[in-house]
Amino acid sequence: SHSNGSGNEDWLNSHVDFKQVFFAGDSAGANIAHNMGIRIGNEKLEGLDVSGIVLIHPYFWGYQLIGNETEDVGSKSEKLWRFTCPTTTSCDDPLMNPFFDPNLGSLGCNKVLVCVAEKDSLSQRGKFYCDILVKSGWGGVAEMMEAKDEGHVFHLHNPTCENAVAMLKRLVFASHALNGYF
Repeated sequence: SHSNGSGNEDWLNSHVDFKQVFFAGDSAGANIAHNMGIRIGNEKLEGLDVSGIVLIHPYFWGYQLIGNETEDVGSKSEKLWRFTCPTTTSCDDPLMNPFFDPNLGSLGCNKVLVCVAEKDSLSQRGKFYCDILVKSGWGGVAEMMEAKDEGHVFHLHNPTCENAVAMLKRLVFASHALNGYF
């Protein structure tokens, strides 16, 4: 309602450029950002262009273990997913496991930055996501940033540590690099 500059909120009309929108989220919020990107790619919203998506420590999971994933993490992830979404079909539901989403190649942006943490039990999924996104026929640029010696959402617990500051700088750079790459 504001993309044409005539919505009822003056601040949005004056300060938001709907042609340069980024979606971002961490943990489950990264899943939400990804799924919003899929929806935008399929449904298109007139007057809105999503320039990029930033997924910070995405909470993707699935039944088949990859990399160094373990059964105990899988069991906890599945229980959490079933509690959060009791009507789900399984951990391979595309909302939780984008590798099973037939619409993956229709992601509604041309840039994705995935941030993972080396000691995060979900990091393999973030890395794998970059690989399959590129292979899906999507046609955009996917990059990954890994924080060494850190765990899941470390930046929330220690926002001034060196790795959190480096990640923040990368995100700021990404939001300004609309005509380039992350």
